[in-house]
Amino acid sequence: MSVALSIQGLKKTYANKLEALKGIDLHVEQGDFFALLGSNGAGKTTVIGIVCGLLHKTAGSIEVLGYNQSTHENDVKRLIGLMPQEFNFNPFEPVEEILINQAGYHGINQSAAKVQAEILLKKMELWDKRLDMAKSLSGGMKRRLMLARALIHQPKILILDEPTAGVDVEIRRSMWKFLTELNAQGVTIILTTHYLEEAESLCRNIAILDEGEVVEQTSMKRLLSKVDQQVLILESKDKLPDEIRSDHFSYERLDDYSLQVVVESDTNITDVLQSLAKQSVSINHVRNAQSRLETLFLCLTSKAD
Repeated sequence: MSVALSIQGLKKTYANKLEALKGIDLHVEQGDFFALLGSNGAGKTTVIGIVCGLLHKTAGSIEVLGYNQSTHENDVKRLIGLMPQEFNFNPFEPVEEILINQAGYHGINQSAAKVQAEILLKKMELWDKRLDMAKSLSGGMKRRLMLARALIHQPKILILDEPTAGVDVEIRRSMWKFLTELNAQGVTIILTTHYLEEAESLCRNIAILDEGEVVEQTSMKRLLSKVDQQVLILESKDKLPDEIRSDHFSYERLDDYSLQVVVESDTNITDVLQSLAKQSVSINHVRNAQSRLETLFLCLTSKAD
């Protein structure tokens, strides 16, 4: 499989001597759904800015689908679609015009741009809003407009910086579905997110940045296999008894109706539920107290301190 993005020895030092990136190496295969994670200030947005040509690097090399970014900047820009974290479109411009004008920056003629804009706006359920000013859209609609704009020139690589920040669960799930379908069509997707369950659900490979350095790069499956325990919240419809035997797990009583349970990763949760059922404890809801990825993230970064 060919490499979509290859970064070697990437450094960025700002004028105030802040070392945002300290010589990172990253490799993303073509067709991958890749998570780039890190806490605020870890360097994620700096990496994205440099790859997309919005920031100048201090040192290092970047190749995008075989093109050296330094010598083929325009080719690289055509291959990448960027959905930034902040809304950066003209709020007083009609929705459809935002997409058509963006297409023009990539040399797409107006008639072809209109066709592509219609396709994307219908997929994003924004077609009925095409003549409305962008400022009139809800937060979730603005996010979908940003995604449509990033895709208007049909890029090979889509970079998403916090794409579902501030949107409700229903819109987030619909965006997940759309992105999964897009990836299945061959588009390489690089995702940054603070919703760790989002990365765990969508991404096959992952890199974690901390203070300008890569502290982990591996497959999501391999990373999650390192988790020794999982923490669950069990909720009962009836008041819990005063004493509970816990042969397969340790627990903490949160209130009269819920337990926080810690089990080994190889323990079947069914065994836990059956043990409780024998004690007349009926559990009607089970949820993760902390995602497996969150557990590892905290261990690998300075947030664990």
